[in-house]
Amino acid sequence: MKIAMVGQKVVPSRDGGIEVVVEALSSEMLKKGHSLTLFNRKRKHNKDNPKISEYNGAKIIETFTLNRRAIDAYLYSFCATVKVRQMAKRGKFDVVHFHSEGACAFLNLFPKRKKRNYKIVVTVHGIDWMRGKWKGIGAKVIKNAEKKIVKYADEIIVLSESVKTYFKKNYNRETIFIPNGVYPPTLKAPEYIKETFNLAKDEYVLTVARIVPEKRIKELIEAWKTVREKTGTEKKLVIVGGESHSKDYYNEVVALCKNDESIILTGFMRGQPLEELFSNAYLYVQASDLEGMSMALLEARAYGNTCLVSSIPENADVVGENDYVFKVNDKEDLEKKLSEIILKKLTTHTKLYLANTWESIADMTLDVYKR
Repeated sequence: MKIAMVGQKVVPSRDGGIEVVVEALSSEMLKKGHSLTLFNRKRKHNKDNPKISEYNGAKIIETFTLNRRAIDAYLYSFCATVKVRQMAKRGKFDVVHFHSEGACAFLNLFPKRKKRNYKIVVTVHGIDWMRGKWKGIGAKVIKNAEKKIVKYADEIIVLSESVKTYFKKNYNRETIFIPNGVYPPTLKAPEYIKETFNLAKDEYVLTVARIVPEKRIKELIEAWKTVREKTGTEKKLVIVGGESHSKDYYNEVVALCKNDESIILTGFMRGQPLEELFSNAYLYVQASDLEGMSMALLEARAYGNTCLVSSIPENADVVGENDYVFKVNDKEDLEKKLSEIILKKLTTHTKLYLANTWESIADMTLDVYKR
């Protein structure tokens, strides 16, 4: 099949879970003989971010946008939709697969289902209009896009049972639950992270997330400061991630970390540095109040990390019996559980957990395309 994917910022990158999903799915589908075209957002290029037209066998089409919070996603979704519609009309694609609700703001530009010879599939990675970074008109635009998904998509994929229930209850629309997957990891010794951040095995608590309001990074930092004072721990808190259209929030996080040597902000990371961080963490924490299915949490579990997560179903349903759950948005409960784990002196690494592999997830997705 000839497949287009729309909605990711840039592949390859670790800007968010969508980018990880699109890269993994396209890689597995290419192995099975399908052709992939990925519609990336146009970004400035430099030696660390060179312009590419192909990645691991997938064609890359850079789509015009402006990297400004108010219009980046909206302008990209319009330009990508127009371009992919033109190409699909000429028979270039059998399936156009949109990722995220925001990317679907212009699905109404496509012909009605019976008038096209290609399918539109949408993966809803979360109920995006509820995210803290979108307010006012931004939230309204995304909620309107959600309604267009219900009306125009041939098939809708969701990442959790709670989102499946949401679409059935609010739109009487059936969806298909396909979870995210992971690649079986190989544990790495702390080499890069020792040299760069002076981090050794079990010396830090890890969280990996875009620094946006729904990830509750500020609350985690505040809880960490209290726990560190109460327990006297010498461990550090490592926050992997960067700003994503929430500049004010990001600046608040940076200010909270200022002059605190126990907190390390690494920015976005991928490859060996990130693998080392997952491999050697004492504890993985996810404090978010809104998720689809977190790739970072799945990866943390795959690496055998003990996890402390908020009680939203998308987090709590993923963790195991040896992990910990605190009440969502309850900083006191977060502090209590975090202190307990710090003082308990965990045995390093639980049994490695293997969720669905990306090969099996790609097979499930291809079955949806063929319906």
